[in-house]
Amino acid sequence: MTIRPIESQDIGAILTIQSMCPEIAQWMKSDYARVACGEMAGWVSLRDEGIDGFLVARTVASDIEILNLAVRQRARRLGIGTSLLREAFEWGRELQAENAFLEMRISNDAAKLFYERHDFRVAGRRPRYYSSPEEDALILVAPLNKTKAAL
Repeated sequence: MTIRPIESQDIGAILTIQSMCPEIAQWMKSDYARVACGEMAGWVSLRDEGIDGFLVARTVASDIEILNLAVRQRARRLGIGTSLLREAFEWGRELQAENAFLEMRISNDAAKLFYERHDFRVAGRRPRYYSSPEEDALILVAPLNKTKAAL
């Protein structure tokens, strides 16, 4: 597996993965083009079969925010999400960020377990944050200077 920054030629594969993951933020092609141009940070995970996952993040004050993370169904439980998160955490530490934040659908139990394994804790809740269906968001935070060395 290789992790590398998102490039413009990755956008089609990213949109395909996104379309199979209704629980994540549904971005437009132009949003990912902004990532490929460096307006936000983003990485893809590559294996022989092609792109299996992606993560997009940005800086917010002295923190980083994970904006979108998805892994193809057939490639889950292979460490791809962890590898992408590790890359984002390393990037955040290089920027001397203090914490990593993200928002997730309250009903996404699999994501909640994944993030808890990587030291994220619930920091708040946004009522009716998501639509289609309407749902609350959990705000999760992980301290970058204390995350597990194994990550």
